[in-house]
Amino acid sequence: MINVIPITSSDQQQAANHIREVVFVEEQQVPASEEYDEYEEVSRHFLAYADGTPCGTARWRYTDTGVKLERFAVLKEYRSRKVGSALVDAVLKDVKRHPGFQGPKIYLHAQVPAMPLYAQFGVKSAGELFSECDIDHYKMVLHPKLNCLSSYF
Repeated sequence: MINVIPITSSDQQQAANHIREVVFVEEQQVPASEEYDEYEEVSRHFLAYADGTPCGTARWRYTDTGVKLERFAVLKEYRSRKVGSALVDAVLKDVKRHPGFQGPKIYLHAQVPAMPLYAQFGVKSAGELFSECDIDHYKMVLHPKLNCLSSYF
């Protein structure tokens, strides 16, 4: 069973940071200085559990242009278990429920292999291929007025 919760304790944040360290820093060779940034404290973080074991994480935050979804990471051994889908679902629902949400643009920078996951939720590619930390990405956007998944808006 997959359960996704907002992070509310330092132990949960440490588990999320461990997942990010394994996935981004070790597996994808992203420098730790690039992985952890000035937005850690202003972002809303989530932790996914599979049968009680922390296995995935994500965060979202407000920017000048909308809401940015970020740092989706799932441990390799859990990637075929729908943890990523559960994280996207939980994050989108949380954004909608957040008191400050007024229907701004929701966007993310998606690694190319993860684009089909986000597309399942109505997120569309916008713009050209670009590189972040030597990994190919596309900007993807979900706008409430254009979204066919009314359960989120």
